[in-house]
Amino acid sequence: MLVDIKVPPLAESVTNATLLEWAKNEGDFVHRDEQLVELETDKVMLEINAPQDGVLKEIVKKSGELVVAGDVIAVLDGAAQAAASTPAKEIHEEGDKVPAAQSQDQAAKVVDISTGPKIDVKEKAKASAKLSPAVRKLMEEHELQPAEIRGSGRDGRIVKADVLRAVEERSKTGKPAPTVQAVEPSTLTGGPGERIEQRVPMSRLRARIAERLLAAQHGTASLTTFNEVNMQPVMDIRARYQERFQKEYQVKLGFMSFFIKASLEALKKFPIVNASIDGDDIVYHGYFDIGVAVSTPRGLVVPVIRDVDKKSFAELEASVSDHAAKARDNKITIEELTGGTFTITNGGIFGSLLSTPILNPPQSAILGMHKIQSRPMVENGEIVIRPMMNLALSYDHRIIDGRDAVMFLVAIKEELEDPARILLEI
Repeated sequence: MLVDIKVPPLAESVTNATLLEWAKNEGDFVHRDEQLVELETDKVMLEINAPQDGVLKEIVKKSGELVVAGDVIAVLDGAAQAAASTPAKEIHEEGDKVPAAQSQDQAAKVVDISTGPKIDVKEKAKASAKLSPAVRKLMEEHELQPAEIRGSGRDGRIVKADVLRAVEERSKTGKPAPTVQAVEPSTLTGGPGERIEQRVPMSRLRARIAERLLAAQHGTASLTTFNEVNMQPVMDIRARYQERFQKEYQVKLGFMSFFIKASLEALKKFPIVNASIDGDDIVYHGYFDIGVAVSTPRGLVVPVIRDVDKKSFAELEASVSDHAAKARDNKITIEELTGGTFTITNGGIFGSLLSTPILNPPQSAILGMHKIQSRPMVENGEIVIRPMMNLALSYDHRIIDGRDAVMFLVAIKEELEDPARILLEI
């Protein structure tokens, strides 16, 4: 029975998608739910998996082609089975070789002499087959094997975050990790005196980000105001309750939940900051959907946490963690990226001390967090050292006056420097 593999329905605002590298070749046997190919849109990545066991009879659309919803991209022969027997081949594993005609149990006992531990060849092959092209490429760059990495994806599948975690752990143990070149698909190394250049196309997401940033700059009257906040009170609460909080809710108490809560109280006091422009109208939103910017290997995305006024600290932390993981693993959905009435972005995790965030239209304001840095401050006539963070609020001056923007930022500062206000909602 032949089964058409089709492009799934795309979001209303997405007209087409680009096929990335196929994970399987024509003639390969695939299992149900095994990844065949990834689709890249200008917002998210989508996986297309095998609907059932069978042989990939024909690849209709090649890597790099544009496709639309409903397009047939491949044909699967569901009646075909994996070959019962294969020609005798030899399996090479670091110098050892075992004839394929031997039993599977014998083949699974091949030992990697260079490292010592035994490697289950069957499991290694099975794990390798589940790798997406992007993950496989990253593992090759860092000279990692599937057996060295514990997968956190569906059915134990290795995702990009697992590879990056393995690289980080290896670096902590003192084993140098190979350098990852910033330019893909090949390196820019050349001989002495050579002046090498390479031209690579923008990804769809990067092109979409560029388009939206230009539109935000040209379509809004953007202005930024700054302030600073003493983070000691928040840090004291985290230090005091972190262990109990994590034990109770199975999630760490981070800084982001405090900033979301502080922003929520400030938005309640200044509804214009939670509003947006639609033509000649100002739309005031009676709900609070806050986007939290997440940096991914493909670019910056902004998952939206809905109804933050109805969520506890633990629920906010869990939502932030879940959305960030899904974004980095390309599992985020378009619905989770759309909407939003206000955005928070944290450049401090990369070391930024000050920046002017760009608006995320149609929103009218965005809050920028920065690195916490110990600085001398004057309190009650004395110089003391305090952990300070610079805050930046970029806003659309067409509807938000400077007075409201400054007072909004001051309200956030006051909430964070006296966290009891957050709990009491005052």
